[in-house]
Amino acid sequence: MVVAGIGVSSEERLSDLGVKDSKLLSPKEREWLYPLIRKRCKVATVTIDAQEIDAIRHEMTMNACIARAHAQVITKLSPTRAYVDACDVNCFRYAEMVKAHLLSSCEIVSEHHADEKYMVVSAASIVAKVIRDRAVERLAKKYGEIGSGYPSDPITIRWLTGYIGEHPSPPPIARRSWKTVGALLAQKTQRSLLDF
Repeated sequence: MVVAGIGVSSEERLSDLGVKDSKLLSPKEREWLYPLIRKRCKVATVTIDAQEIDAIRHEMTMNACIARAHAQVITKLSPTRAYVDACDVNCFRYAEMVKAHLLSSCEIVSEHHADEKYMVVSAASIVAKVIRDRAVERLAKKYGEIGSGYPSDPITIRWLTGYIGEHPSPPPIARRSWKTVGALLAQKTQRSLLDF
């Protein structure tokens, strides 16, 4: 998981780039925008790998994990106001979750679909997506065609199914706390019991 933040004095620094939610851009467009954003803005990122997420999940929810990562990025940038895409159904509660992890005072503007509403959040989503995509490419060189790593990706599900079918445990790059991995492990256990 990659969480990114962008520090700018004004969104005008981004206005001529055509930034928008990273999901609405092709990989080529994101790669083109990535160095431009980094050149114009202060950028901070936090990367949490699968094993770290599994360890964190023993202490807190995924929403709390992301809120803490947002706070870490905000702390690195030291703004007076930060815009975040709310991961909780309650935007105000999510803002409070982020604030609870901050070391200094900062106004938190927490909204759903903030990456569609604010250029700074769009730019941050582009940075995070490029870093994540590059990490997935590096993993694919080691593990083969793993897909995007998202739960809706049939290539990822097919790869995980094959890996778990051949190995005693999930790959180190997959979260054990991910429901898909849990379901695949349960299926494997059931098959083993039926073979017994």
